Amino acid sequence: MAAADKPRAPRLAQTLPLEYRNDDVTSKLIGQFREMIADRTLLPGTRLPAERDLARSFAVSRNSVRQALKVLEIMGVVRQKMGSGTYLNEDASSILTEAFRFLVLMDSISHEELYQTRLMMEPELAACAAEKATLEHLRHISRAIEAMKEAAGDFHKVIEADVDFHNRIFEAAGSRVCQAVFTVLHRALLESVAITSREVKVSHTLRFHQEIYQAIYDRAPERARQAMREHIEDARAVMRSSQAKARVS
Repeated sequence: MAAADKPRAPRLAQTLPLEYRNDDVTSKLIGQFREMIADRTLLPGTRLPAERDLARSFAVSRNSVRQALKVLEIMGVVRQKMGSGTYLNEDASSILTEAFRFLVLMDSISHEELYQTRLMMEPELAACAAEKATLEHLRHISRAIEAMKEAAGDFHKVIEADVDFHNRIFEAAGSRVCQAVFTVLHRALLESVAITSREVKVSHTLRFHQEIYQAIYDRAPERARQAMREHIEDARAVMRSSQAKARVS
């Protein structure tokens, strides 16, 4: 690698402040990385300086840097490329995934609560998609429907196509915040999607998806909003029925 291509060590804080030099050095280093992202010293997709350069810049051991990078990797902030180095992640939704999963588990957030959240937000996103979707967005949504048809005999592919359909609508709605949040929400709902997918035929779900798609295609926000609301309410009813059967048995 030419010298000109070598990543520069961060310009922020040549050394850690004295109060950072304690047993909690890992969390302090993570704070430093957060500041570097905030002031655009580090940009999404860029490669981080080598561990030795970071250690020298922060006046800490390479092991401390390594521990901080490992935590950031688990959080989804950075990713390792074999033989290439550590990169700041470009996919913001990955940063939320693990944290949201723990939130659901530790706070005992129920599927009912998750469906309530979907009902508050997804119909509006479908309406926005009807107003904003480009031809490319429409193609992606249509392909998700076709993928679900083709996967009729493969349970896992059906779920994958189901989730992709909703993600494509979030994308078409044009809200990066909602897309990131609801991509994670749907991952948390995979268990309930799996349950509802087993309880109904693929054709049942496809009917709702096709109605939603047609409303978006026709640029009919109110129809899209209502179709999405009916779809989620139906899925919630199926989930409730399944849970009731499980309690009886």
